[in-house]
Amino acid sequence: MKFDLPEIDACRKLELNGFQKSCGIRFKNIRLLNLAFMHRSVSNEPFMRGEGKQNNERLEFLGDSILGAVTATLLYSGQPGHNEGELAKIKSNVVSTETLAGIARELQVDSYLILGHGEELSGGRTKKALLADALEAIFGALYIDSGYKAAFQFIERCISPEIARVQEKRGLQDYKSAFQEECQKRFHVYPRYKLIKRTGPEHEHYFWIEVLVEGRVLGQGTGKNKKTAEQEAARAALGSFSVLN
Repeated sequence: MKFDLPEIDACRKLELNGFQKSCGIRFKNIRLLNLAFMHRSVSNEPFMRGEGKQNNERLEFLGDSILGAVTATLLYSGQPGHNEGELAKIKSNVVSTETLAGIARELQVDSYLILGHGEELSGGRTKKALLADALEAIFGALYIDSGYKAAFQFIERCISPEIARVQEKRGLQDYKSAFQEECQKRFHVYPRYKLIKRTGPEHEHYFWIEVLVEGRVLGQGTGKNKKTAEQEAARAALGSFSVLN
């Protein structure tokens, strides 16, 4: 594919080479990568010097689709026990603006953005939607420049940790909700969580929680916050039902 892309100077090339090195990618046409960082607010800036309305929106559109395909592929092959609805929920979390903005910040995308004067003054480099769009534009640019395999590998490195985090979070949530459902089914009551003790310094507390049903302690759990400790207690309590049967 041929593109009429804005020229970049030696200083910008050096910056972009640094980005590529830190991300483990390599563009054949570095000007395509530069375009991925160009927010639409630059289109009418004087420094564009008649380059037209070029910005990263079209790359973002393409990158969004590539990201969706890669994420769906990874979930389909890596989560064989999940149905379509469960996979869709995980995918929705993984490709959310919040998650993508977090990845963009880790890659320091904000440092390389090219913004119009007004957008710069309004804090554009910190806006989650803007960061997420730029990351998707990079995905799209890499796909055009180096093909699907290169884009797949880069996206996989970016989102695999996020898939693991979502899975871990969902797993914790499932223990507590599953235990509550069992309590209602068996006893028609809700479980009660009680803080036993809290240890450690102010900045590094450790919580000890027990869960009770009709006054009986069915499980205990620990964690660095109350939510985690409660989930661990619920997991332990689920095993106690076999004793009650």
